[in-house]
Amino acid sequence: MGILVGFAPWIVYWVLVGNAPFTTAVLVALAVAIIGLVMGRTREVSRLNFEIGSVAAIFVLAVLTFVARQSFLEQWILPLSTAGIFVIALVGAVSGTPFVRGFAAAGRPDEIVTSEPFTKITSLLTWIWIAAFAGMTVSSAIPPIVSDAATIRDSANPLCVLCYWVIPFALLGLAAVASRILPDTMVLSDDVVRETSFVAYSEAAIDELYYLAQEHANREVGAGKEAYDVKVGGMGMTLTGDESRKSWPSTYRVRDRRR
Repeated sequence: MGILVGFAPWIVYWVLVGNAPFTTAVLVALAVAIIGLVMGRTREVSRLNFEIGSVAAIFVLAVLTFVARQSFLEQWILPLSTAGIFVIALVGAVSGTPFVRGFAAAGRPDEIVTSEPFTKITSLLTWIWIAAFAGMTVSSAIPPIVSDAATIRDSANPLCVLCYWVIPFALLGLAAVASRILPDTMVLSDDVVRETSFVAYSEAAIDELYYLAQEHANREVGAGKEAYDVKVGGMGMTLTGDESRKSWPSTYRVRDRRR
């Protein structure tokens, strides 16, 4: 749901730009983008890079809409908009803040957000979306490059219909399908050693540490599974502001719960 909210201003823009005046499309999309950013600030979401980028990009599109010729907009406004979201997603991935991770992390516990599987899945999905945005940009740029008469409003020209609309939004749909399917297939096998950490008092004995590590691991694996081969790291890190407790690293494997 989070990623859908993040894409909301772009979806609104792409729907309206083909069916309404360009000024209406961009102003409504900009309003939706600003509302999304304000809501994120209100909910104290830690990362709003994508939302901020969307507001900035759509603002640029708004300025362009009011200063450029109608003929230019009819040819280039769609590829420029897809290029905008492509740049936002690419910059986030290159800077180490992939936008999918920001949306997927909302409401999830830290042990999941910081886990290796979560990092790999969200990175892969981010690059899938980046590839889709790149394909959308290239496809929608073909008609104006090939023909000076091409416009997004030309429903009789097969090239315009195919490259402005069919291919770009087919790519968008495929990326959405991948975002739904891939997380379910990229799960850890039970035999893989999983890393985590738990908190215990600094004076805890070794048997207490192993008990806490076992309980913490069992909470992570979920229903129908249990942790085994639990191991505790040799050095705990004192918590900032609380020297009486430490964060201990641990590893474990998973198996079906025994009856």
